[in-house]
Amino acid sequence: MRTDAARPVHLADYLPPDYLIDTVDLDFRLHRTATRVHAKLVLRPNPKGRPGAPLVLDGDDLVTVALALDGVSLDPTGVVAGDRLTIAAPPARPFVLAIETLIDPSANTQLSGLYRSGAAWCTQCEAEGFRRITWFLDRPDVLSVYTTRIEAEKSEAPLLLGNGNPGEAGDIPGTSRHFAVWRDPHPKPSYLFALVGGDLGTVRDTFRTMSGRDVKLAIHVEHGKESRAGWAMDSLKRSMRWDEQAFGREYDLDVFNIVAVSDFNMGAMENKSLNIFNDRYILADHDTATDMDYYLIESIVGHEYFHNWSGDRVTCRDWFQLSLKEGFTVFRDQEFTADMRSRANKRIDDVEVLRVTQFREDAGPLAHPVRPDSYMEINNFYTATVYQKGAEVIRMMHTILGPEKFRAGCDLYFQRHDGQAVTCDDFVAALEDASGVDLGQFKLWYRQAGTPKITAAGAYDPKARTFTLTLKQECPPTPGQPTKQPMHIPFNVGLVGEDGTDMALDVEGNTSKSTTAVLELTKPEQTFVFKNVSARPRPSLNRDFGAPVTVDFTQTDADRAFLVGHDKDPFNRWDAAQAYGKEVILRSVAELQAGKTAAPDEDFLKALGAVIADTSIEPAFKASLLNLPAEDYLANCMTVEDPLNLHIARKAVRRALGEKYGTALKGIYDSQRINAPYVPDAKGMGSRMLKRIALSYLAATETRETTGLVKAQFDAADNMTDRMDALSILNGLDVPERGAA
Repeated sequence: MRTDAARPVHLADYLPPDYLIDTVDLDFRLHRTATRVHAKLVLRPNPKGRPGAPLVLDGDDLVTVALALDGVSLDPTGVVAGDRLTIAAPPARPFVLAIETLIDPSANTQLSGLYRSGAAWCTQCEAEGFRRITWFLDRPDVLSVYTTRIEAEKSEAPLLLGNGNPGEAGDIPGTSRHFAVWRDPHPKPSYLFALVGGDLGTVRDTFRTMSGRDVKLAIHVEHGKESRAGWAMDSLKRSMRWDEQAFGREYDLDVFNIVAVSDFNMGAMENKSLNIFNDRYILADHDTATDMDYYLIESIVGHEYFHNWSGDRVTCRDWFQLSLKEGFTVFRDQEFTADMRSRANKRIDDVEVLRVTQFREDAGPLAHPVRPDSYMEINNFYTATVYQKGAEVIRMMHTILGPEKFRAGCDLYFQRHDGQAVTCDDFVAALEDASGVDLGQFKLWYRQAGTPKITAAGAYDPKARTFTLTLKQECPPTPGQPTKQPMHIPFNVGLVGEDGTDMALDVEGNTSKSTTAVLELTKPEQTFVFKNVSARPRPSLNRDFGAPVTVDFTQTDADRAFLVGHDKDPFNRWDAAQAYGKEVILRSVAELQAGKTAAPDEDFLKALGAVIADTSIEPAFKASLLNLPAEDYLANCMTVEDPLNLHIARKAVRRALGEKYGTALKGIYDSQRINAPYVPDAKGMGSRMLKRIALSYLAATETRETTGLVKAQFDAADNMTDRMDALSILNGLDVPERGAA
């Protein structure tokens, strides 16, 4: 599993490691330019490896000071060649390899391995950074128990952190240095190793687990920034509780540390018990952070914590299985955020990201499956397909199995593979064994690239009182995969009656008697007959965006308007509003291009007017329903982009809404003004979202009164969200207040 230059790595070439490393003892003597690392590796031949094979270790930019095998010194020049350390004939029994290396953290501009971050030492080892610390079998299927001793000048690094639980610590007699020992009892791959040494401020708290253990929590940040870490700590505690309740996963150590530094080269990293973050995803206060910043902190803190089980306790066998930990954990963090905030809006946000990034990836020259067959460079492997589409694959299995069987499958997966490095197939097998459901065809989602297209056609028979829905699936060719097999696709369908309520569904396979049927597509074309349908329904297809597919289904403006007003599925209700808005605005663009005056579409205005008047809709979701499709999205829908006419057409719709429903919008704006200190919770965020939408439509009328309303919010704002909302609205107006703000 090498990543040599210009040599692709293939999944089909996977071989188990020839040797395993049971324990790793590390001793770091931290120095800015000359850190010494003493490593003691206890190795043994792997029963699944090749008998008598040479031991080949990975290294990168290392100065090898000393080597010894079972206490016998080895000449480094005889075994080290480039980035390989090769022992041709190691013992056919357990043995000890002692290694001393010298590294320069200050010169490590790759920010991979051990490097200096401001005034601190920091590590980043995923995917292949540990080889920049010492010679090692730097691959995820070699799991070891680590003990780490860290030594440094006390004045430079009063804080010394490692993986696991703290052990001995103290001053070194006769010197100005001190040390700390950390022991991690849980076997882990080298990419999850972490170390931090420096002078940082600390925010502390505790968490009592479901079994009654008290865990010490700490977030370490630059001095003076401690007050901005409170939301991250709150998010961590809520993540820990949620994982116990939703997945039965209890935290397994005595301490949990987060370190936030300003030049971490990834967003965050899930190292066992020592998460390292870029501080933009930890630090926030109401003067400098918006609601979206708080939202991201909550989500990312949760994501990295959830990795403690889905990635750390059970990890991936090789990097082709990256979605095993990332897709599953993205699904988990999505569900966490949905439970913390607006579930409807969370689903909308996730699908928008999927459509904009992953669908585009699937349609281009870099299309690849969730589990690719090969790669040239592992650091280019962290894609929207692996993460976002990987999460959708997990979500589809949740839909097919149902919540109870899915949870049973996850429990079996964690129980069966705790302390192991496994594959996507192992995860699916656990779900199958726990549920009794065959997911053999479903696993094509891991092997086939591309976004499937569902073509739907419906026919109502009033005499037979049946509605027949015919669904065809096809997946376009992608690089290396010109032809595709039919996928196993769970397709959520509801039928909305003329009275605006969901019809009871009498269709084969809908055993739950729910008003949303999960139709399982497994063939190129399938027909489903809904019985006892009293009147022509309006189909609501792919509810909750249950499958990452595109749907081709003919709908009229009247159909879309009806669904905007009545669909009980929040995602499809929003999607109908977006589709209707897109058609209206693009038709206006065509009229402008033809030299005509584009009059606002009254039926569309009425549809959104009904949303404005509906007081039963939660504020966050109402804001999403009222938000018009963005100009950049609309531009991508045009054969030839026309930015000027597109801007004019969209602005005209916004102005028409503001003029037609000005009184109601002003009422919404006033009702959502919170006369209380800023709190970044779900309720407050939803109110600010809706207030912003109402204010933006009022401002589109460009009267002195509405412009003054926006400027007044800017001047009086006591938080960055309200201030930025007002500023962004003023920025779209040609008024003196814009320059002043």
